[in-house]
Parts: sequence; C-alpha cells; structure tokens
Amino acid sequence: MQRHLLLVPALALAAALQPHPARAGHGRTAARADIVTTAARASEFSTLVRALGAAELDGALRGDGPLTVFAPTDKAFAKLPRGTLESLLKPENRDQLRRVLLYHVVSGRLDADDVTRRAGAETLAGPRVAFSSNKRGVNIDDASVVQANIRTRNGIIHAIDEVLLPPDLDLVSTAAKAGTFDTLLAAASAAGLDDELRGEGPYTVFAPTDKAFDRLGRRTIKTLLEPENRDALRRVLANHIVHGRVYADEAARAGSARTAAHEKLRFSIRDGRLTVDGASVLRSDIDARNGVVHVVDRVLVPES
Repeated sequence: MQRHLLLVPALALAAALQPHPARAGHGRTAARADIVTTAARASEFSTLVRALGAAELDGALRGDGPLTVFAPTDKAFAKLPRGTLESLLKPENRDQLRRVLLYHVVSGRLDADDVTRRAGAETLAGPRVAFSSNKRGVNIDDASVVQANIRTRNGIIHAIDEVLLPPDLDLVSTAAKAGTFDTLLAAASAAGLDDELRGEGPYTVFAPTDKAFDRLGRRTIKTLLEPENRDALRRVLANHIVHGRVYADEAARAGSARTAAHEKLRFSIRDGRLTVDGASVLRSDIDARNGVVHVVDRVLVPES
C-alpha cells in the first residue's frame, strides 16, 4: 500500500485537542474513562488501540478533547487487503498511519443525532467524512455504524465496520484522474500553478470542465496559453481558487468567498443546485489530499 500522505501539522492537532465549551443538552458525561481507555476495555477495538500506540496518538486521545472517534472494529481492520495493516504498523510508515487514524477523528462531541443532521464533518486529517443515513442505519463514508454513542470522559465513540482511508491524490492528480479537465491542467501548467496545487494547501478549486473552456472559444484559449500572457492566465485561474477547504454546504451558508485573485465569488442555490457567480456546480465536494474540488460549467473570469 504505497501512499504519499502528509502529516497533520502538530499545531493543528494541538488546537483541535484543546478543551471546548460543553454543548447545551449534553450535560456531564457519566463515563470517567478517556477514549483510549474505553476502547481498550472493549474487546472489539484491540487493533485500533494497538495502531494508536504505534502512531503515538494514544496520549493525544487521552487529553481533554472533546473528540468524536469513528472507531473501526477488529473485524473492520481484518477486511483490509493482506499485508496492509502490517505495513502501516511499521515505524517508517508512522506518518501514513497517523493520517489514516486521524481521518477517523473529528473535533467536538457528535452523538448519533448530530451525525444524522449533518452532511459531514472535517477530520483531524483535513478531508471531510460524509454522513448519510437510511432505514438500515447510519453511514460514515462507506462504513456503517454498528454501535453508536459510546460515551467517554473526553468524547464519544461510534463503532464502524470499515477502516476509512483518506484521499491520497493531490488536486492536480485528482483532476487528471477524472479525465474531463485536460484544458484546465494544460492551463495550470502553462501558468506555473501545477506545482503549487500539488503542495500542502489546502485549497478549494472550482474546476471548469473542458466543455466550460470550449465556451470561451479556441482563439481565446490559445491566446491565454501563449507565454506572453502568463500573468493574465494566472489571474484567471487564481479566480477559481480559494484558500482552505470550503465544502458546498459551507459555501451556501457563507454566500461568498475571496479568491486567490482577490475577487469575491458569490454563491447561491438555484433550482436546488449550488451556483458560483452564475456558473452551475455540476459536482461538489470531491476531496483531495490537499483540498477539495467543485466542478463548474463555466470559466469564472475576473471582473477586473
């Protein structure tokens, strides 16, 4: 299992582990044991507890929190391809193991009711996990919750039946894999932005499809790609980039966001679909290792 993953910055992890004000309606948690001790006392989390120790995260998960942990059972870890767990537990793969485990941890105390009311939550690894529910139960990404609301002194545990794997492709590789962003990728390379979009980020990219670029006309595209117009091309592309991870529901609530081109993008809901400066978002919330992609049907040309 070869993945090129980034370690969550220590400061971000430390901040997430700071105490949070108690949420109304929860009151004091009756359980006195912390997350790790609670998991260790339950026979079905022995592999998780072992992995937390190998990743040197067990101390952090004994802290004040509160945290929500979507905890894979031993049976969930057993579903991984042969050799995967053994590879992750090797000292040289500690950063990779940390990222996998932190993808199961969310800041704050989310009980089952909170999960069913939300579309998802950003993990301490960076990318968001998606929440969904149906008559059969509650899902975290593609995993099912098999036991909910295991309360601890410093958070809450939900047992799940699959190990969640965070996205491992950067924004450029994610776009290349989709196969519908050839013009965007060529433009990013010509503008010297591709290396930046492979970097740490995170960034939110409103990615025009090839058809969206076609609407500009071949002559316009050809002109933008000429070396002497590199600055203009960079500005056009920068108008599609927002610093940080901005998911569709967050964009709709915020109403606007400032781009890397120092322009303001305006969001609205039209006929049940998110729009950005009048362009329709064809697909939203495509997670990458270093950001999130929203597919749009029009090139967002800066106003100035």
